[in-house]
Amino acid sequence: MRWRLTETGAGATLRARLTLWNTAVVLMMTTATLVAVWIGARAALYREADATLRGTIREVAMSITDLNPDTDAVIAELRRKEASNSERGWFTQLLTDDGTTLWKSSRCPPAIAAYPPQASDRRENIVQLGHYRYVRLAIDVPGRQTLHVRIGMSTETLEANVIALLRLLTPLAIALSLLTPLVGYMLAIQATRPVADILRTAKRLKPTRLSDRLSVNGTGDELDCLSITINSLLDKVADHVERQERFVADAAHELRGPLTAMQSAVEVAVSHDRTAPEYRETLLDVLEASQHLSKLTNDLLLLAESSDVSAPYVLEPIDLVDVASQTVGMFAGVAEERAIALQFEASGPLLVSGDSGRLRQVVGNLLDNSLRFTPKDGSVMVRLASTAAGDGLLTVADTGSGIPATDLDRIFDRFSMADPARSHAGGRRSGGLGLAICKSLVEGCGGWIRVESRLGEGTAVTVCLPRHVGISVPQAELR
Repeated sequence: MRWRLTETGAGATLRARLTLWNTAVVLMMTTATLVAVWIGARAALYREADATLRGTIREVAMSITDLNPDTDAVIAELRRKEASNSERGWFTQLLTDDGTTLWKSSRCPPAIAAYPPQASDRRENIVQLGHYRYVRLAIDVPGRQTLHVRIGMSTETLEANVIALLRLLTPLAIALSLLTPLVGYMLAIQATRPVADILRTAKRLKPTRLSDRLSVNGTGDELDCLSITINSLLDKVADHVERQERFVADAAHELRGPLTAMQSAVEVAVSHDRTAPEYRETLLDVLEASQHLSKLTNDLLLLAESSDVSAPYVLEPIDLVDVASQTVGMFAGVAEERAIALQFEASGPLLVSGDSGRLRQVVGNLLDNSLRFTPKDGSVMVRLASTAAGDGLLTVADTGSGIPATDLDRIFDRFSMADPARSHAGGRRSGGLGLAICKSLVEGCGGWIRVESRLGEGTAVTVCLPRHVGISVPQAELR
């Protein structure tokens, strides 16, 4: 129940945060849009009003020039302009250069009517005074003094138009603000659904149930990439757990054989009195089983150590010829005892990068395997060479019975023994860990191992080790 609450709380928290962020962003954008509309509409209306005022005063200036010196006609023209734009709150004023008002409309504000003419009125001037906006212009009339014309309007109408536009947009903004959280929450649910699937799948995962995988929607987005990555990790975990379970089962099976043999031999020996030779034979059987059990235990420990990625491999310059020759010398007696020709071939020093102790284990395991499966009067050849890149090649070839092609794919699996029914030339038992250990040790040194075999002709195992480049790296970086 605690996990269920945690999962639900995490999903709800993420969705709430996404919804809040989405709502905040939309509200900010809506507010910014309304402000921009207000500023833009107001500026546009004022530009249009200014253009109309300038156009009108230019028409009046032309009329004054044409109607001069008929002042009454000029006043009539000004009255007509005011009347045609009365709905806009227009006003007009005509005054002389000394400030005497010849005529002004009833709507003309007193503050504007009392304002004296200015020298700057020789050009069109747009002036804002309170809620009024007007344009003023000085007109030189031939044969008489300069006349000043003022034409303006109340800006309350412009502001009212802007407010009307905002009132029209405000309900839409309110509706958008109310719908945003709902739509945002629905989008958050859709966006976090893969995350919820990940949580549910993670909850169901158990060491005994690793087949569950996350669903991939095929959108190619980041969540799909996350699902694919996690599925890949689950595949690796499932494969690792499966191999570990198989390894434990195989190890238990291999350990059970010697223990059962020892127990049976002792039970038979103590069931009734026996002669000294019979007791000796029983003890020899127990000794052989215990030796096999000891070797198998040591191999398991060695395999666990070589598979530990935290254990560093100290790579140093190693003369592979020296390591191989010493190991071949150690197995010379065994080969002679079994009437097997053990040959060694090397052209000269071969410097590789590796761990000397682990490389001796590799060569020893390969020789032990070859001598075990090579019949009497057979031969085992250890050959050293180098590649064009300077890497070292170690080949151990025998004339044994060979390995079936169907078994080559799993020859490096733990406890894998190709054709277990075939006879072992040395009469010794094998736990099936030799090649698995070799592969782990060689890869830990940065190399690779390969097996070639033909049934009835023999087997050749080739190990490639990198040339020494003066580096020391942990095993984890080499895998």
